[in-house]
Amino acid sequence: MLAGSFGHPLPMQALSAVPPSPVLRDVSIRGVRLRFLEAGEGPAVILVHGYLASHTTWEGVIGPLAERFHVIAPDLPGFGESEKPPPSRYPYTLEAFAESLVDLMVALGVNRAAVVGQRLGSAVALTMALAHTDVVERLVLVSPDLLPHKSSPWERAATTPVVGGVIFKQLAGKRLFLRYLDPLREPTTAARERVDDWFLAFNAPAAREAAHAAMLSVQDTRPLLARLGRAAVPTLVCAGARDDAGRLGRVRQLSRELSRGRLTLFETGTSPEEETPAEFATAVASFLAAPTSRRG
Repeated sequence: MLAGSFGHPLPMQALSAVPPSPVLRDVSIRGVRLRFLEAGEGPAVILVHGYLASHTTWEGVIGPLAERFHVIAPDLPGFGESEKPPPSRYPYTLEAFAESLVDLMVALGVNRAAVVGQRLGSAVALTMALAHTDVVERLVLVSPDLLPHKSSPWERAATTPVVGGVIFKQLAGKRLFLRYLDPLREPTTAARERVDDWFLAFNAPAAREAAHAAMLSVQDTRPLLARLGRAAVPTLVCAGARDDAGRLGRVRQLSRELSRGRLTLFETGTSPEEETPAEFATAVASFLAAPTSRRG
C-alpha cells in the first residue's frame, strides 16, 4: 500500500506502481444511495464534479492521480448514477452536498483528504473546507464562479417563481442543456460522449426535479463568500486562459481573496480537466506534494 501525506512527496518508486483498477461502488449516506468511483492508494483526493455532470468529468484525470493518491470520485446526490430523491427528502444545498461528502469519507474510513471541485463542485469543496477544517487538507478549485455576476437568460427563466420549474422540468431539451453546460467548453470526442450520458441521466423527471432544486439552492453564494476570509487551507485555483473574460476576471479575484490561494491557468476553455487532463493532473499532483507555505 502506498504511504505518504500531502506536502511530503511519495518515494519515486511509488510513482510507477500500478494502481488498483478503478471500481464503481454504492454507499447509503443518510438514506440516499451515492455512487462513486474509487482507485489508487495513498493520501485521499476527492474529485467533485460540476452542475449537471458526473464523476466521468474526471475520466482523463483519475488514472494519473491514482498512481499517487487514493482517488474518490462521487456522483453528487441528484446527478449521474447516484439516487435522485425529491427535495422534500434531500435539500440539494451546498451544505447538504458537503455533508454527504464528509459522510462518504467516514464510510470509507478516510480521516483527511484533499478536495478538487469543478464549477459547482468548487463551491461544494469550499463549503466543506470551511465547515470541516479538520478533514480538508488542501483545496483545488477548477473554474470557480462564486463571485457575484449577472445570471444568464436561461438561469433567469429557470429560476422564475412557478413558471421556472415548468420551463426547467418540461421544456429544457438537449440544445438548452448543452448551451447551459458552457459554450466555451472545447470537448474531445470522448467528452462529447460524456455529455450525451449526462443528458440521458438528466432527462428523467426525478433528475430534472433534483437539478432544478440544486439550481435554486446554490444561486446565492453570498453566505459562502462572507466566510471566505476564514478559508485557511492551501488552495490552488485553476482556470482556462481562453475562458469567458468576465468569469476569468472573477477567478483571478477569488484567488487573490483567498489567504492561501494561488492561481494556475491552462491554455484551454472552461474545462482544463477535460481539455488537457494530463497537464491538469500533473499540476494538481505537484500542488498536493508541495511543502506547505504561508501562501499554500
